[in-house]
Amino acid sequence: MQKLFSPWRSKYINSFIKKKKTTCIFCDAIESKNDSKKLILHRGKTCFVIMNLFPYNNGHLMIVPFKHIGEMKKLDDKCALEMHKLVSTCIDALTSQMKPHGFNVGMNLGKVAGAGVEEHLHIHIVPRWNGDTNFMPVLADVKMISEDLKTTYSKLKKYFKKGK
Repeated sequence: MQKLFSPWRSKYINSFIKKKKTTCIFCDAIESKNDSKKLILHRGKTCFVIMNLFPYNNGHLMIVPFKHIGEMKKLDDKCALEMHKLVSTCIDALTSQMKPHGFNVGMNLGKVAGAGVEEHLHIHIVPRWNGDTNFMPVLADVKMISEDLKTTYSKLKKYFKKGK
């Protein structure tokens, strides 16, 4: 049997063991001055683009409002429009730098819908490639990520620095 090492996953696994944080991960990221450490690719006027620390696939991005909002109806038009435009920008960035064959784009509203952070709205953009699924999720409940976060961050940050 082959052994596949992914030591960065231990942070995710241990997050279920530790006491739940009382602060919001997105608000914590916003307040940080170190975008690289927090994996923030872009700060807009009302929202920002951040990489998912525990991605479903390489390049899994999220668009998050600066305001701590958990309901769609509380999102103002300016922020909603910027979030929508950033979906397109993120797709362009991922297409330019990673050449995916397609995308999953959406929101998980409520814990029952799969929201990991239900109190702070965010849109997921997950790049997909033909053949990016394999036997691992079915047999071992494991998802393989083939590129480390810092490499993906560097690729995508180049795109956002261009101001596109």
